[in-house]
Amino acid sequence: MSTFLLVHGAWHSGRCWERVVPLLEAAGHRAFAPSLTGYGDKVHLVGPEVGLDTHVDDVVRLITEENLNDVILVGHSYAGLVISSAANRIPERIAHLVYLDAMVPEDGESAADVQPAVRHLIELAETSESGWRVPPMPEQPAPLGLFGVTEPADIAWLRGMLSDQPVRCLQQPVRLDNPAVNAIPRTHIHNVGATPAGIPRRPVPATQPNGAPAQVWELPTGHDCMITMPTELSELLLRLA
Repeated sequence: MSTFLLVHGAWHSGRCWERVVPLLEAAGHRAFAPSLTGYGDKVHLVGPEVGLDTHVDDVVRLITEENLNDVILVGHSYAGLVISSAANRIPERIAHLVYLDAMVPEDGESAADVQPAVRHLIELAETSESGWRVPPMPEQPAPLGLFGVTEPADIAWLRGMLSDQPVRCLQQPVRLDNPAVNAIPRTHIHNVGATPAGIPRRPVPATQPNGAPAQVWELPTGHDCMITMPTELSELLLRLA
């Protein structure tokens, strides 16, 4: 039995994994899909003080309080930053890092460093009435849809779980100063369906930090593959179990 911890990206909540968790559990594994502070059942905790470090604390706290070990830690999108810093804090509890269409940072980088398009969102938030709220990306015409989701029923379901992102999440740097984190194997899953213009993907180095060859898999769908291709995503994750 393996333990999966699925970490949602910006604006989403743990509900986005509802189609994946049962598939992992049906295969005999444990799966956790919490909502980070400021989202889902924790949306009432949102505020300008919530940042990347808050979300790293969320993940580390869950792992330690549940006494989880050999965790397959999956980060979608923005959560690539979250899982990186969390693994830096408790590398001895992490068996594998999965970057799911995710930002992949170096030590000291923020979301704006990894994905320069984020800087525009930061500027909009800082000049808005609140000074810190980043609203969800708007729906676009097909085939882009809402985070790559195009089915009307799925769009309605997804829209119901989205909430504003605190700008501090996009500004705080990742910490990767623990050499032990480099030993953790990594897998990158890229969603290669319709991709919005102006959002380039960082190339994956041919060699992982632990010296093994890079492992990159692809899904022919949009950004929110846990909604559009949950079965195919689960099959890939189960290959790591």
